[in-house]
Amino acid sequence: MSTSRSQNPGQLSTNLPGVTHYVTGHDPATGKAIVQSTREGSWNPVLGSSVAFNVVYTTSEFPASLKDDKDITTHDELMSSNKLGLVNPKGTVCRMVDFGPGSEPLMHRTQSLDYGLVLEGSMEMILDSGEIRLMHRGDVAVQRGTMHAWRNASTTEWARMFFVLQDCQEVVLNGKPLGEDLGIASGSEDIPDSNRKISS
Repeated sequence: MSTSRSQNPGQLSTNLPGVTHYVTGHDPATGKAIVQSTREGSWNPVLGSSVAFNVVYTTSEFPASLKDDKDITTHDELMSSNKLGLVNPKGTVCRMVDFGPGSEPLMHRTQSLDYGLVLEGSMEMILDSGEIRLMHRGDVAVQRGTMHAWRNASTTEWARMFFVLQDCQEVVLNGKPLGEDLGIASGSEDIPDSNRKISS
């Protein structure tokens, strides 16, 4: 997909457009809805230069409090801390991910309920059982605390997915808590752990 929209800071994908985040609010004088801020997407390369993250928004409690823009302040503070893992404990993460052609899939599990939507290209969802599903634009995966990986099906073009990750209760299988597992990325500065401790 070619585009005339300029790319964002840190964006690696050359065939995909840059993105803009529009955050709404209320005009205190009229009570009417307004666009409170317009934010250019900002991409952070991870795992070398084959994958890039763009965090659109986070919340740190559920239900989220919008009073006095508490959610915006908390989000900005979290992003400035550089401590956000894949999941935000007790909250949500809205994130776009660009996958380069031929990028190496990372088998991992998060303690979260995730919705993953293919925006551009085709993606392979790989499960640790060996099952693979080819997902196309508009397809959605509901990840329920399982070990999985993502692979761009193209060898020439970048692909893009949109994820919403929601913290969830501990995932237990046959009496054993599973917990987060970042695989080969464990301990990586690119992807901090989500600071979740499993029961012993």
